Amino acid sequence: MTNEELKNKLSGWYNDLRFTETGTYLNVEVSPKNLKSLAEKLKSDPDCAFNYLFCYTGVDFGEELGVMVHLESTAFRHILVLTTKTSDRENPELDSLHEIWPAAFLQEMEVFDFFGIKFKGHPHLKRLFMGEEWKGYPLRKDYVDNVNMIIR
Repeated sequence: MTNEELKNKLSGWYNDLRFTETGTYLNVEVSPKNLKSLAEKLKSDPDCAFNYLFCYTGVDFGEELGVMVHLESTAFRHILVLTTKTSDRENPELDSLHEIWPAAFLQEMEVFDFFGIKFKGHPHLKRLFMGEEWKGYPLRKDYVDNVNMIIR
């Protein structure tokens, strides 16, 4: 399926999707409330068959925190990037996708560790790299740590 065909198909599912294309990937921005249901459709729809989550990244967009999820259909070889954002920097929360793509299990732990985004439904969300004693979320743009930072 081409990016245009994907865009046309997905447009019929939700009216709040926003599409952009950069390079070869179709970028699909969805509201947090529709993230999980869209993910389920992307995997289960026989025309889409996005069965492979190959990258799950936290992003600090400035005012908003969010994630970018790179998906591929190994059957059809089409790829898209699913993006969602939350404006709640104090208690950022998104639905977990680990039940849809098991690869999301550890990647959501990493996003939580570095950005502080909590994933509803994740069965074992905890710090993965920084340790439980670490304060703050080091990949947020507003993070300050004068003790542990390397200054050049």
